[in-house]
Amino acid sequence: MLPIGDGFGCFSVVFLVLLLGTRSPLCSTVLTASVYLFLLMFRYQAVPVSRTRQVLRPGRRVAGIGISVIAHRGGAHDAPENTLAAIRKASENGATGVELDLEFTADGVAILMHDSTVDRTTNGTGPLSQLTYTDIQKLDAAAKHRLWNIYHGEKVPTLEEAIEESLRNQLTIYFDVKGHADEAAAALKKMYQKYPTLYNSSIVCSFEPKVIYKMRQADPSVVTALTHRPWSLSHLGDGTPRFNSLSKHYWFMLLDVLLDWSHHSLLWNLCGVSAFIMQKNYISQEYVRFWESRGVEVVGWTINNLAEKEYYQNVLGCGYITDSLLEDCEPHY
Repeated sequence: MLPIGDGFGCFSVVFLVLLLGTRSPLCSTVLTASVYLFLLMFRYQAVPVSRTRQVLRPGRRVAGIGISVIAHRGGAHDAPENTLAAIRKASENGATGVELDLEFTADGVAILMHDSTVDRTTNGTGPLSQLTYTDIQKLDAAAKHRLWNIYHGEKVPTLEEAIEESLRNQLTIYFDVKGHADEAAAALKKMYQKYPTLYNSSIVCSFEPKVIYKMRQADPSVVTALTHRPWSLSHLGDGTPRFNSLSKHYWFMLLDVLLDWSHHSLLWNLCGVSAFIMQKNYISQEYVRFWESRGVEVVGWTINNLAEKEYYQNVLGCGYITDSLLEDCEPHY
């Protein structure tokens, strides 16, 4: 999907949409001006570029070319995802950083988990909202992994355990927050205060702008990013439509168009993000330049074969997130 732009172009689109809806030039002008004033009053300034580059283009390089290579969920193909073993393996395999998923147990403990249930990755079953940290400690996080026999007994780590392991291995951390905006902002703020090194070695990212805005409210010094996949409301990660009903499907496609436009035109500015983490199929040299002109770095996901990795390194010159640093593999949704 093509970004329409921001500034004058953005507010021209807002005005035209409002004009079509209200049929009143005066009302449309007032509402457009209100949107502009809202952004002016409540937007957050991005973190200084000098510090952003420390996070997104760290000193530790891959093959000396200066881009970040981030292990998705710690490198879900190479070791059980979101575990301390995965973090250590990512470091051993030459990653500059790890992307880790933040979730919460029923009793409010911050842990690493991608899904809202434990079924896919562990030998347990049930939603996290019904499992305490004591319950989670009993699970084998390697039970469903292809290398389960090597990593048998690996535990689901707490957020703090994962941070300590990542810092010990000098890895940049991409905290991927799925929801729980208030809880996540509070938990992460506490970690940034306890481990100040995180300000120069981590980034908080989310598909939900609310999460990023809450994080900037809690601590404006934290580097943040919006994550985006066009058509995510109407389609699953593998491209399959989410809904059987045609009317519902096309309604959510329309919402997808609006969401895509707002990400590229308004929300990034409101949140003051430093990076835009985009699904790989929509990234081109033109797209990278679009964000560069706004002082925002592009990071691609999920880059899982050698040809794609070479394209990012040699042509696009921007960082990427991968499921494996060892071999080509299918994406982990």
